[in-house]
Amino acid sequence: MPKIVIAIDGFSSCGKSTTAKQVAARMGYAYIDTGAMYRSVTLYFLENHIALTNPKAVLDALPHIHITFNFNPKTGRNETCLNGLNVEEEIRKMYISNIVSEVSAIPEVRYAMVAQQQKLGRRRGVVMDGRDIGTKVFPDAELKVFMTADAVIRAQRRQIELLQKGEMIGLDVILENLKKRDFIDSNRSEGPLRKAEDAIELDTSYLTLDEQIDWVIQQADEKISSLHRKGHFKPIIA
Repeated sequence: MPKIVIAIDGFSSCGKSTTAKQVAARMGYAYIDTGAMYRSVTLYFLENHIALTNPKAVLDALPHIHITFNFNPKTGRNETCLNGLNVEEEIRKMYISNIVSEVSAIPEVRYAMVAQQQKLGRRRGVVMDGRDIGTKVFPDAELKVFMTADAVIRAQRRQIELLQKGEMIGLDVILENLKKRDFIDSNRSEGPLRKAEDAIELDTSYLTLDEQIDWVIQQADEKISSLHRKGHFKPIIA
């Protein structure tokens, strides 16, 4: 069967990345974590004292940011590398979460990352999650999923993730951070978070991870079978 592009968009802490990783693994597809790319840019800006209010400094810094994903056989997952250095754990910390939406709202940053994402996904057979994959990065993706969930449930999930990494953050702080990120992501001028017209919505509030994964794979299988029968596979615009 020909392979497709699966675009998964949605709000923070809906389970996008975890679901996308497992879907990719089960289908034998490549997984591209676009959120990790913006988090890596954020880390680079912080470490190199790049002011977000200085357009020239931002533009000058972008050519020096090279992001790759390397498979770790010990963990069984792809890990994010920034200029050759593994930053997978660092970019998941709360201080990165606090400003990543502001960084990702900068048009020049989005242009640079979207170009990298389109290049990574040209061969199909990829699962990519983010905020504007189905609307901006791959508007012709064969399957588009838009994930959402109750805000309090999302905050609780995020708190559990942070606790597992040794960070103790109050639920009210996390909830406020999520609301702030939702607002910035949905109202930025370039690549705002929104549901594509042809996306299928998935509310994960009361679904287990396995249920989420099974649902996406079922949608993918149905889409692939339908396109195969009709002979409607078309080139991805990138």
